[in-house]
Parts: sequence; C-alpha cells; structure tokens
Amino acid sequence: MKNKLLWLLFAFITISQTAQSLEIHQLKPLQEQSQAAHLAAEVLSRYHYKPVKLDDTSSAKIFDNYIKSLDNQRIFFLQADIDHFSDSRTKLDDAILKEDLSIPFAIFNVYQQRIVEHTNYARSLLKKGFNFDKVEGYQLSREKESWAQSQDEINDLWRKRVKNDWLRLKMAGKDDKSIVSTLDKRYENTLNSMTKIKTDDVFQSFMNAYAMTVDPHTNYFGIRASEDFDISMKLSLVGIGAVLQDKDEYTTIRELVTGGPAALSGKLKVGDRIVGVGQSEKKAATDVMGWRLDDTVALIRGAENSVVVLDILPAEAGPDGKHKFITLIRKKISLEQQAAKKSIIEVKDGNDTRQIGVITLPVFYQDFGARQNGDKNYKSATRDVKRLIEDLKRAKVDSVLVDLRDNGGGSLDEAIELTGLFVGNGPVLQERDMKGAIKVDSDTNAGATWDGPLGILINRASASASEIFAAAIQDYGRGVIIGEQSFGKGTVQSVVDLDQLAKNEQPKFGEVKMTIAQFFRINGSTTQLRGVVPDISLPSATDPESFGESSYDNALPWSRIKAADYVPAGDLKMLIPLLTTSHQARINKDKDFQYLNEDIADFNIQRKQNLISLNETERRKERETQEARLSAREKVSIATDKSTDKSTDKKLVNKTEKTSAVRDDGLQANERNLEADLAMEKVRKETKDILLTESAHILSDALGLLKGDAKLTASIFPNVKTH
Repeated sequence: MKNKLLWLLFAFITISQTAQSLEIHQLKPLQEQSQAAHLAAEVLSRYHYKPVKLDDTSSAKIFDNYIKSLDNQRIFFLQADIDHFSDSRTKLDDAILKEDLSIPFAIFNVYQQRIVEHTNYARSLLKKGFNFDKVEGYQLSREKESWAQSQDEINDLWRKRVKNDWLRLKMAGKDDKSIVSTLDKRYENTLNSMTKIKTDDVFQSFMNAYAMTVDPHTNYFGIRASEDFDISMKLSLVGIGAVLQDKDEYTTIRELVTGGPAALSGKLKVGDRIVGVGQSEKKAATDVMGWRLDDTVALIRGAENSVVVLDILPAEAGPDGKHKFITLIRKKISLEQQAAKKSIIEVKDGNDTRQIGVITLPVFYQDFGARQNGDKNYKSATRDVKRLIEDLKRAKVDSVLVDLRDNGGGSLDEAIELTGLFVGNGPVLQERDMKGAIKVDSDTNAGATWDGPLGILINRASASASEIFAAAIQDYGRGVIIGEQSFGKGTVQSVVDLDQLAKNEQPKFGEVKMTIAQFFRINGSTTQLRGVVPDISLPSATDPESFGESSYDNALPWSRIKAADYVPAGDLKMLIPLLTTSHQARINKDKDFQYLNEDIADFNIQRKQNLISLNETERRKERETQEARLSAREKVSIATDKSTDKSTDKKLVNKTEKTSAVRDDGLQANERNLEADLAMEKVRKETKDILLTESAHILSDALGLLKGDAKLTASIFPNVKTH
C-alpha cells in the first residue's frame, strides 16, 4: 500500500509539472459518477441476461479491458506502469461498490502524462530529421506485442512511428520544411486535445470497460452519449442543419443540410468557421475558439423554434478577418443520410433488360419517443422502406435487392415489421430471457408489400437486427442471401435509464444498455457467433479473428432451441447451385473481380506481415509497383468501356481523379484542404460498387431461370408470383 501511495504521489507531481505548460489538470471523479457506477453495478448484477458477480475475478477483467481501451497498441505505457497498476487489479470491484473511483482516474492521469511525454519526444525528433537509407521496418499493429521494457525501447517505437509519418508525407511529394510544419502541428494538436479531456470522458471509458466484461454488447452511456444514441435511432435532432468538423482549433462547416436553417439562410457556406455561439441577440456570444467539437455542438443545439446566434469567421478570411453575426431559428433536422434510399440497376441479359430495385438501409431506426406518444407520423425504417417499395412497384421493377451492408442493427421491432413487408404475417424470431422462458415474436400485418423475387446483400458488419431480418428471409426461403458471413450478434439489448431508477429530476447518472435476451432463428438455431451464412458468397477482406462476434473472448456460445411453427414461402435448394454456377462463370471473366481478389490477397499478406519498410528506396519501389498496376488497370478499363455518353478524355480524367483519391497523401482528415477532402470523398462515393452490381446480376439470373422453367418456379416459390 505504501508503494502504491508513493507511485500515485509521483504521478500527481509529474502530471502537475506538465500541467504548468499545457494546462492539463489532474482529473478526479465526481460524486455522481461514483454513485452512477454503483447503481449500474446493481442493475448489471441483477437483471442482465447472464449476470456476473462483481468480485475480484471480474475486477481483473475490468482492469484488462480498461488498460486495453486506453492503450490497445501498447505505445504509451511501459511495463513498469503496468506493474504499478497491477496493485489495483483486484480492487476495481471495491472501487465501484464503495463509490471511490480514484484508482481508475489515477491510471488515466498517468496515461495522459505518457501521451504528453511521447508526443513531446515526437516533436523533438522533427528537429533532427531521419536517415531513410537505413533498412528497418515499422510495425503496423502492436496489439499482441509485449509492453516496452524500458524508456529506450519505447522511444525507439516512437522514433519509427514519427519516421513513418515523415516518409508518408515525403512519398506524397512534400518537402522537408512542409513536412516538419505539418507534423509539428499534428503533434501540437494532440497535446491540445489533452487539455480538453473531461472527467466524463474518463468515467465513460472506465464504465464501458466494466460493462463490456459482462458481455461485448453491454455498454454505459453518459448523458451526452445517451443523447447521441437517441438521435441515431430517431434520425432527427433540433439544430441548424450543418455538418461540422474540428479543423485547426476552429469549428468548421463541412456540409449544409438541404432544407435546414443554415442552408435556407443563404448566409453560410462550407468552410466558414464558427467562433462564437449565442442564445439570444441581446446577449454576447460564448467564445468557442479551441473548444471541443461536441461542446460547441451542444451549444448550437437547443429547443425547436428557439434562437441561436453564430459568430462566423468566413472561409476566405484570415485569423484577424472581419466577423459576421448570423441569427438562425433552430428546427427539427432529419438525418436523411442514414435513412432508407432506393435506386434501380438495369441488367442486360441477351435481349432482355431487367430492372433490379435496390433499397439501401444503413440502420434499423425508429423514433421510440414519438411512437410512444402516439405520433402517427413517427420516423420508422419499415415505413420508409414500404414507401420505397411502392415507388419501385410503380417503376415496374422485376426484383428487389435489400442492401444491409454495414448495417449494425437498431430497433428489434423494426426488424420484425420489415420482415413482414416481404413474408406477410408470421413468426420472425424467438427470444430466450434470463430465466429460460422463450417467446416467439411475429409480424401481425396481413399480406406482404413485395411478394416478388428478392435478394438480401450482407457483409461482416451486418449485425443484430440485420441478422434477424436476413435470417428470417433465409428460413422462409423467401429470398437469396448474398455477400459474406454476418457479424454473429445474437443477443437483444435494452436501455435502462439510471436517473429514472434513482428518481433524479435532472439527468446526471446516464444509461446502461444491457443484454436482456438471446434471440434465435425461427428454425431454432441462433446467429450468435456464426452469424448468417450467405447462399452465395462474395469476396471479403475482413479478418474474422479481429472483427465479428467470434473475436470477443466473452461472447455467448452458439446454441439451438426448438423451431417455431412457421410455413416456408419457398425452398431455394434447387436454385442456389444454378445461381452459383452462373455467378462464378461471370466473375471469372470480370476484370474488376480479378482486381478485387488481387487487392484482397495483397492486403492479407500485408496484414500477416504486419510490417512496413522505413527505407525510402524500398517504399518507392512498392509504390511504383502499385501505381503501375493501377495504371494498367485504368488502360484496360478505358479500352473495354463501350459506353458513348462520355469521351475517352473525360474517362481518363475520372480515372486519374479516382487514383488520386486512393493514393496515400500522408495527411490526416483535418489536415487536408477542405475542398480537396470533399472532392476525394465524392470520388470515393462514386466509385463503382462491383459487389452491388454483381448482386443485381445474380437476381437477374434468378429471374431468367424462373421465367424459363415453370416447374422450377412452382417448386421453389409456390406462393410467389414472378414478374
């Protein structure tokens, strides 16, 4: 205990010394945070699907999670730090139950100190420069490596890190002077970010380290995190309608939302900087220069129809330029970027041209509060998809493809109701609670909105509600599942408001999102760990060992229960082999798929090697090889492109822009010129989506087979009409 107190005293002294120049303050837990931690522990210990006792064993797991959350690449802490911390390894349970969080905060304060030390060391290296003739490598990931044993060892890790930063910029054509300026500013921004860390950040990090020891999908939400989660579910907020980013200590406008107050005013533009925010024209605006982005955003948001005054430094003005003050009325802003969207892909097959309607759904959203309050126009993924299906039916599409790639889930109710749009009423999934009781969740709406041919596109990041929907479509034999094996999250979470439990009049404790049940497919198996296995697989660069449910040490096991009582709509066993054969024959001749497989193979080699050369000659050879390959691909693409709506010169310009967009410029997002960054983003968005296109071709193949063979159609889809 004496050694521990001496160590904590040493940490306090060194951090205080650094604080004199950087204004980094010793962070301490607030009383309400300690109370919230205790209350959260009571909830998790009693009501979680698999309750875990808070004791020394779980304390050790919390400790490991916490250290990993702070320094997962093992580039800040020394082994000596970990040894000092280990005295607290079995005391975090007592810290929570006794409402004394000084230990996790002390650990975080040392973490801050290490960041400052290493960043200052990185800046000092810029004065010396580097020898790029030396043959040595930089390790891309250190997650599985040992902690550095000495200061010299960790200094060498940082030397290589800075050397790689320098070399990337040099390879992008920057001279030494601009490289030093860019990197010095980068490291200075890192130090400045340390001054903006709050006790809420530390508490959020520690509580998530605790929550995720219970299971991977149990989380703690602080007050602001709770607000953001609510916004993500209802796809709306009250504000000015502007996408903001932090750039050189300025809150900068990156995008204006169409129809929002900012865009409608005609007085704001991309690149303008918000340096002050006021709540009334009669009161002075609060200076937000150098503020954290989320703090500035919190000031800009407010009650609907209320006034907000922005102090703006125009994009074209210098630091001492003339400001302008703009008054806006806050309105409800719909986040349409995350809403369901539709498009149509035309697929030519001989003399036939088939229309494949695509519905892209990024998240299963629902405005829970509006629905509970009886608002008939509440925001809902299912409602939006139903409207889009009606639009596609009027456009006389032949098939529908639902794109769920990167859809991490959302509302369970929406997954159930969305399934009903394609299968009508009937069971969708089964839930087993902590007591072992099983209930069957069904959609009760009679009749399907779309009863024609159907495909579902998934990838490794399709999780939870996405898996419920895709699994139900697969079990009903209702559509073809295309893509890669999904995430494997087979659990159901519910949000518990700690302030409601404590009967607090004002929010101060936050919320706990915890697992309350495990869900099972209607065929009795679960998507837990194994996910949804596609009927037809597409190439993937995802490493299942590092991403997906199976990558978690404490994930629930796979299991099976009795199947629900349901009637399949079809049986695709005869169709899938025929589609797979056509698909394979097509991609074997498709240059884009050959390129994709080459890139995936190269990426897997690099991931396995986990090392990049710091020798300039070797790096340039690697880049020349890569660019020669890209150039050869572009020439083949232009030569084989038979379209007539664009000239060859225009195509070459587009190809060049695409190459520039994917080339490493050595810069971080907030270091690029905003216009150039937005242009690069636009090029990336417009890049051909070959997986989506191939999925449309697969559905076109299915239409061709069904159209040409009445018996096959009748045996596969006895109750589904074809178009």
